[in-house]
Amino acid sequence: MIARLSLLCVALAAFQGASAFAPAHQQTGRSSTARDMAPKFDPTTQKWIPQNDEEATPAYGPVGSLIRAGPLPFVQRVLNGEEYEQGVYKMMATEKCDRLEAQGNMDAYLENPQDWAVQKMAEKKGAPKRDYGNANTSPKQLILSGIWACIVFYYAYDLISGYASGHYGFVDLMDPPIKNPSYNQYFSWMP
Repeated sequence: MIARLSLLCVALAAFQGASAFAPAHQQTGRSSTARDMAPKFDPTTQKWIPQNDEEATPAYGPVGSLIRAGPLPFVQRVLNGEEYEQGVYKMMATEKCDRLEAQGNMDAYLENPQDWAVQKMAEKKGAPKRDYGNANTSPKQLILSGIWACIVFYYAYDLISGYASGHYGFVDLMDPPIKNPSYNQYFSWMP
């Protein structure tokens, strides 16, 4: 069983590592006219509408959200996909940025809104701009994250399967598995 789990972890790490060596997302130097064609708000439907296919096409999938910002944005994106997309469209329109930057900012916001807001305030005061769209995508970071995930999943699996099989069974404190006469003298009032 452990061999299967180890093989699964290695396959997961290889899958994540293989995508890390793919060519980087090509940034198309968007002109000022392309930035002016940001998603528009439709007051009748109360939704943001993309103006072209480039705006409507995600820069990366849900696994990209998991890699860049962790499990919270991933879960939000899977469970509330429409709200996530509306947030990305709104950010594209208000910040006048491309899809990759807006999606990275949305993932960072969903991960920790307070830290994201502090970073944005610091950027307005002249701090260097953080690239959330390409965060945690270096091959080294992906491999380390894959190894860490394998370790966590291994111990979680061991704990759950051990508890289910009785290896890590529940200990009843009122009826301990080892009877110690000297221990019982202190608790003689117990039946």
